[in-house]
Amino acid sequence: MGAEELWAALEATALATHLRGSRWTYPLVNAGHILGIALLVGSVVPLDLRLLGLWRSIPRAAVERLLVPVAAAGLVVAVTTGVLLFLVQARDYAALGLFQAKLALIAVATLNALAAVALRRRGGGSDWLMAGLAAVSLLCWPAALVAGRMLGYVL
Repeated sequence: MGAEELWAALEATALATHLRGSRWTYPLVNAGHILGIALLVGSVVPLDLRLLGLWRSIPRAAVERLLVPVAAAGLVVAVTTGVLLFLVQARDYAALGLFQAKLALIAVATLNALAAVALRRRGGGSDWLMAGLAAVSLLCWPAALVAGRMLGYVL
């Protein structure tokens, strides 16, 4: 089965059909996606800014302890609801370079975040390294957000 057949099969599932035809489910899933993004980006930005040197009076570990679980929960919600939204028009989304760019940005940002978590578990990483990871994060997450928002205008 090729990619086109896979996307068509996903669009034909009962779940995708329900989402397309439901007055309430699709908008609720869409709202959940926005909530997940808000939790994710809303926690990543202040965390990254702290790693870049803002709010030095607040211990980095305290900021991480508060915001990393919120960001992780936001990512789980955003990805789960994003997959559901994808099912509705899988072929159309998969064919768009903008969607592919969004997925690439999310992948880079997620791997970047996992690297930061791994470094923290090993002792924290140097300030320069953590600042570099924060800068990559501050580029990728908002860019993914913009790419995702633009999808609504090109489909």
